[in-house]
Amino acid sequence: MESVLFGKNVVITGATSGIGLEAASQLAQLGANVIAVGRNEERCQAALDTIKSRVSDAKIEFLIANVAEQAEVRRLATEIYQRLQSAGQKLDVLINNAGTFQYWLTLTLDGFEMQWAVNYLAPFLLTHELLPLLRAAPQGRVITTSSGSHYHTRLHWDDIQLRRRYNGLLAYKQTKLADVLFSMEFNRRYPRDLQAFAADPGLVNTDIGLKTDSLIARWIWDIRRRGGITAEESARGLVFLASEPSIQGSQHVYWKHSKPKAPSKYALNEEVGRRLWEISEKMCGITAGEMAL
Repeated sequence: MESVLFGKNVVITGATSGIGLEAASQLAQLGANVIAVGRNEERCQAALDTIKSRVSDAKIEFLIANVAEQAEVRRLATEIYQRLQSAGQKLDVLINNAGTFQYWLTLTLDGFEMQWAVNYLAPFLLTHELLPLLRAAPQGRVITTSSGSHYHTRLHWDDIQLRRRYNGLLAYKQTKLADVLFSMEFNRRYPRDLQAFAADPGLVNTDIGLKTDSLIARWIWDIRRRGGITAEESARGLVFLASEPSIQGSQHVYWKHSKPKAPSKYALNEEVGRRLWEISEKMCGITAGEMAL
């Protein structure tokens, strides 16, 4: 039986390793037209070769972009837009999966804290830029990789990027909370034929926590990740959210391993979601209300 994703257009960021690579591979296996995104040519080529070795007829291409920079996010969106619109196509699914962990305070070229820029602002901005293509799809979906670390976390409004008193783990938790808040607020602002989901990948045995120069942080993550599931297993949750017809119009926004799960009470706060949305528009240089229908 033909997959519901056969011939559908899917964009996925952070697709050169870990969950993103496995999800891109599974999406290609299901017949989707995959536009995958990575940071550099060498890693993109290696990922492409891996996927092609698994799925010989995979319809996939890699685009290069450093989503830590807003100019790069906009350039990426323009490239995607040109590819799809010129062929009279739409975007059925956007998977905001790129993520990073920084133990030390690191600023992007735009002056934002690195985790805030990559894990949260990039999904917010890329979704905004690709909105016309998503709205053209009969049932467009925006899936953003969050984390169970959003529980027991609140946004520090007076220093939302924690630049005055930085804590890498707390900064990471805030970004993952912001991803859930974004998904919730998105669904308040758009009809159910254009829907956002936040995916909890669970504890996964990947190397995200090893990409830091902090020996202590690397040691802790190396021990912790051993109890995690494989990236292949975790990726199935993303693919489920991209492909399952029955969840369109679902009231459930936060999902873990293909099952709905209640997010934190703080993530359900509508006033918090609205306030974060407005701050995010300013940070991304988006005119207030520009993302409205």
